Amino acid sequence: MNLKGFKEFVLKGNLVELAVAFIMATAFAKVVETFTGVLLGFIGKIGGEPNFDSVEIADVNVGLFLTALVSFLILAAVVFYFVVTPYNMAKERFFQDGPAAKPDDIILLEEIRDLLSQRPGGQL
Repeated sequence: MNLKGFKEFVLKGNLVELAVAFIMATAFAKVVETFTGVLLGFIGKIGGEPNFDSVEIADVNVGLFLTALVSFLILAAVVFYFVVTPYNMAKERFFQDGPAAKPDDIILLEEIRDLLSQRPGGQL
């Protein structure tokens, strides 16, 4: 058994980051799921029962789909407005992009130009 290879695999930065992300996502999913339930409760207080499970169209039960769709839209809105938007604002504030790097072909052409100008009598 190659213990060194296993150790390198386990201690790779990406694996640890993925494990932490998975744990955080699992915990955060419960928070968002609970918040979605709270919002559905408020929707129920305002407009009646937010559970569409028994809705039928032409004797086809579409209620489960409607309930899942409303829950998904609430979940997407929560994630967008409370996670993505603040993350993007913080990223712009704290991690501003530096000057754009020159493409490789431009760098190469500049090097050729500089070498030609260093030659004796090498005026361009």
